[in-house]
Amino acid sequence: MAHSTLEAYLEQIAEALEERDALLIAPLLSFKHPHIKNVRLRVRSPEQYCERILQQPWDEIVAAHIRALWAVSNSDYTETYACQSAAISAFTKAFQAMKDENWALPIMFVLSIDLRLFAISADNQRAHKFHGSKKGEMLEKAADLLMGCFRVCASDNRSTPENSKKWGMLNLVNQLFKIYFRINKLHLCKPLTRAIDSLPIKDKFSLSQLVTYRYYVGRKCMFENDFKAADEYLTFAFEHCHRSSRANRRLILISLLPVKMLMGRLPQKEALQRHDLMQFASVADAVKCGNLLKLTQALQKNEPFFIKSGVYLILEKLKIITYRNLFKKVWLLMKTHQLPVSSFVAALQLMKYEGIDLDEAECIIANLIYEGKVKGYISHAHRTVVVSKQEPFPALTEVL
Repeated sequence: MAHSTLEAYLEQIAEALEERDALLIAPLLSFKHPHIKNVRLRVRSPEQYCERILQQPWDEIVAAHIRALWAVSNSDYTETYACQSAAISAFTKAFQAMKDENWALPIMFVLSIDLRLFAISADNQRAHKFHGSKKGEMLEKAADLLMGCFRVCASDNRSTPENSKKWGMLNLVNQLFKIYFRINKLHLCKPLTRAIDSLPIKDKFSLSQLVTYRYYVGRKCMFENDFKAADEYLTFAFEHCHRSSRANRRLILISLLPVKMLMGRLPQKEALQRHDLMQFASVADAVKCGNLLKLTQALQKNEPFFIKSGVYLILEKLKIITYRNLFKKVWLLMKTHQLPVSSFVAALQLMKYEGIDLDEAECIIANLIYEGKVKGYISHAHRTVVVSKQEPFPALTEVL
């Protein structure tokens, strides 16, 4: 009975291959499909069955998938990853041999997604079993395999646009981005970004792929302190992410909110409540009030969340914005363009920021002027800050 079930499964794939029906084949090679729950498909050595029904190299691809089903049932993720690696290696060779055809792209998509996920599981299992194992080793190997697929897609210059393998590039780039961010090798993203941006079809990919791509490019820009570009990419990702994808929209906002705040756009409390991101509320309040002590307390209180989300160091940059907002309040109160440095010290002390003197206050103001957040100069002899009479506090979006 088990053999007949396996044969029926293989014959279904064989028929779909004759029709080149990738939309039928892809689910049958995906670990998200219900067939993975069928215990009769968990065969340790399925090669002889596959060879009898399927032609090369599909017999290798499907055999690797079936063995992976067996390995998953035994919770052996190192073996599962090895099987998935064999499947995608065989697929890459087959895909490269397909002249002027891209019908198998959906199959490549499911194989690449499962490869990345099994690499993560294998790395976790190895770290648990083997003390001192190299962190992210399987993910790095998975990235090499995905790059092999990417090169096949990128080098396809023979096909007509409709049948080009280049349509598979963005999906692979998104998988690679997820790996590089996880293993902290963001510098490897740059050539991939350049390859996508140079494509004539760069804006014609599916919206879901574009949202993922721009989310990761936006985060990379954020880490590189290119906040204008980060705002552009992350805003696109948020505005075009499907409204039913609440978790994804929240994930995008976790990176977008710090960028917006650095550009002087503080979030509304109602929006933070709606997306369950009240961790940012006290941060925004502190920045608005120009209260460094409250900002420090807000960052410390939510430090685990901010560190896990990868935005803690970005939020620390809000200190300079907080100083700017406080200095602006002093200027508004004093109604003069010549401000004693001692007035800034007094304001900081009023905010319970202890231990600051005139020299430290001058350094802070000098940084504000250097970064273009305040227009003016310091008269060291008179311990006075002379701000411009015209727009002494430029909009932060212009400064960035």
